[in-house]
Amino acid sequence: MLLRTQSLSLFIFNQSTTETRAHKTQAFQIKPTKQDSKFDFFDDSTMSSSSKTARKLQVASPVPADIDIANSVEPLHISEIAKELHLSPDHYDLYGKYKAKVLLSVIDELKGSGDGYYVVVGGITPTPLGEGKSTTTVGLCQALGAFQDKKVVTCLRQPSQGPTFGIKGGAAGGGYSQVIPMDEFNLHMTGDIHAITAANNLLAAAIDTRIFHEATQSDKALLNRLCPPNKEGKRSFNDIMFRRLKKLGISKTTPEELTPEEVKQFARLDIDPDSITWRRVMDINDRFLRKISIGQGPDEKGMVRETGFDISVASEIMAVLALTTSLADMRERLGKMVIGNSKAGDPVTADDLGVGGALTVLMKDAINPTLMQTLEGTPVLVHAGPFANIAHGNSSIVADKIALKLVGPGGFVVTEAGFGADIGTEKFMNIKCRYSGLTPQCAVIVATIRALKMHGGGPDVVAGKPLNKAYVTEDVALVEAGCVNLAKHISNTKAYGVNVVVAVNKFSTDSEAELNAVRNAALVAGAYDAVICTHHAHGGKGAVDLGIAVQKACENVTQPLKFLYPLECSIKEKIEAIAKSYGASSVEYSEQAEKQIEMYSKQGFSGLPICMAKTQYSFSHNASEKGAPTGFVLPIRDVRASIGAGFIYPLVGTMSTMPGLPTRPCFYDIDLDTTTGRVIGLS
Repeated sequence: MLLRTQSLSLFIFNQSTTETRAHKTQAFQIKPTKQDSKFDFFDDSTMSSSSKTARKLQVASPVPADIDIANSVEPLHISEIAKELHLSPDHYDLYGKYKAKVLLSVIDELKGSGDGYYVVVGGITPTPLGEGKSTTTVGLCQALGAFQDKKVVTCLRQPSQGPTFGIKGGAAGGGYSQVIPMDEFNLHMTGDIHAITAANNLLAAAIDTRIFHEATQSDKALLNRLCPPNKEGKRSFNDIMFRRLKKLGISKTTPEELTPEEVKQFARLDIDPDSITWRRVMDINDRFLRKISIGQGPDEKGMVRETGFDISVASEIMAVLALTTSLADMRERLGKMVIGNSKAGDPVTADDLGVGGALTVLMKDAINPTLMQTLEGTPVLVHAGPFANIAHGNSSIVADKIALKLVGPGGFVVTEAGFGADIGTEKFMNIKCRYSGLTPQCAVIVATIRALKMHGGGPDVVAGKPLNKAYVTEDVALVEAGCVNLAKHISNTKAYGVNVVVAVNKFSTDSEAELNAVRNAALVAGAYDAVICTHHAHGGKGAVDLGIAVQKACENVTQPLKFLYPLECSIKEKIEAIAKSYGASSVEYSEQAEKQIEMYSKQGFSGLPICMAKTQYSFSHNASEKGAPTGFVLPIRDVRASIGAGFIYPLVGTMSTMPGLPTRPCFYDIDLDTTTGRVIGLS
């Protein structure tokens, strides 16, 4: 058991000390904007982020299993973490001893306060094993908070239970850079994904039920059942019905005023079953639910159709949660979600089905981010977990906004973007930052010698199989050849106006010559700095150099945020701008894609940003093309839309939204110690 002891700073500021103290002093001048604010602001003698909650880790070598490390540390009561952020009990709801939901009222109370520095962590094009973005994100924050005496908050996505029990394992970080309690982070947490599952499936049930009832009732019967009489025998519209009336351009206020044609318009959605894009979800990998038939029961009167299940984190409701900016905004986004079209080609929304308000009720607690902690006692906000291909793969806007206010000027908020920088960081900039209005100062790109060797022409890396000896023996030439991938990511990311810091996640088999080759290549490619990191083995201490580099990069940013394309461009122009950033020479659209682009443009959705759904294993559409391919034609197979979330997503190839289980899933290793009650075997 590790002790809760105060961590002493293990490094000395160099020439940046004066600047650092200036930022620190500025941070302690934050003032609440309301006279009755419940925030308790202290002077700089008590403002140290490591003063009470940071721990000094006792690391072991070789590094034990993640769950063993997590179980060896007794987490602080979450109220202690909250207190270090100057949150009072009125600002959060406890979920047990180690988790709390932070209320959105915090944003309003600190509206006039300055923001901290904003850092996004992306990566090079990964191997199937992953390159440690989550671990680097946590390690960097442990360095900033526990060693550099900075106010810092880590913002992460909530992991799905699918990979946890499947092949990838959990997503709490790894080694001595983790979020704890690890089991609570990876399993259920505060129930947000379960809320999304319930809301998604309520909407799915509403769709099929509406088709069923419209098929068996006249227009007048539908109206009478939608607007039943009250005790006085009078019929009326409820609030959500006025949304549909407004959409139809009908200004009448009572059902009796409607003409027969207006009754038909209002009461009959006339959904085209072939156009329905909304599927049911569950948070478990199950390949046998990818395609199913529903309506087989005798009471459904032959209303059979084919559909399927997605994994819960692929639901548009998850993307809505991640991109919403307030409770009111979430209500509007949920109501605008398009589930398909009418037979006349008009979009049908959740509000048309009368369910937008009910979805919001199911999501009312999920909108609040969950406060947790790292192994070294620094705070973490966990919120949302959208897919990084058909969605934008980033944690929530509201979590970032809360965190930026809590750390204040001179503090740091570090968030992770899913997959490589060509996907996660691109969507962070062009989708998330557009909707949030927030501006990052620094982007970290995580690289490994292993992945760079693969991009240099090394053998295939296959999950579950031993690494080829090429990956565990020195080969500087292979590393240098693979740095073309790193250079491309640096160039693309710098174009957004941020300073880029490369974090080389060091493995025990990496040689000094290989690491130096990567650092040199990164600097030549235009990185602000490139740092070797050992946070997996040493916790925050192993990322101190990275923390210093990130601090300097944030303090010395000189350019404004630049987007890759203006929203006023056509759908095709936006797609082609992103394709060009990949290295494509042109884009080829299938007949289906052309049809969908025309339909979305006609329906008025062409002004939305683009969320490309493509493989994470290459800049191109072909996962086997490593390095930085150029001159290829990017094929767009189909184009779909998440209107409530607020983006259009072209499909580059085939995207599975319901993973399957491997021959030996992770669940073989997971069990419960019935003596202690602790989870064992999580990875």
